[in-house]
Amino acid sequence: MPAPNKLRVYLDNCCFNRPFDDQQQLRIRLETEAKLAIQQYVLDKKLELAWSYMLDFENTANPFELRRIHIESWCRHAIVNIVENPVIIEQAEALARLGLRNKDALHVACAMAMRCDYFLTTDDRILHKAGSINAIAVSDPINFIKVLLYND
Repeated sequence: MPAPNKLRVYLDNCCFNRPFDDQQQLRIRLETEAKLAIQQYVLDKKLELAWSYMLDFENTANPFELRRIHIESWCRHAIVNIVENPVIIEQAEALARLGLRNKDALHVACAMAMRCDYFLTTDDRILHKAGSINAIAVSDPINFIKVLLYND
């Protein structure tokens, strides 16, 4: 369980990769800054980071070695790390029926299994389905920073 007043967050691969995207676009720059601020909250122990086998799986496929190593390094800051299990698979199947892609459904199911308060993504398809996911708050990094600033 998260410590009192400490939120547990799960960042998907889109979030972790955002600083490596083309920073010419304002939205990407803002999401990058918000994501970096979230990571600083993790380093300052103001947020709990959750990690999963799905993050490892997708990151392993990253063709850019330096990006892959950088993202992989965040695993050591996680307070919980989950492996595939039947509960996750069952929940992912239910999420896929809501319209999430299979990998996305697995990520969300992992976050739910680890009792995360927030699932953070920059993926518009997931964000569009956020209203149909009741068991966890789904947010982009920018809006999540607003939550943090409001609670500080």
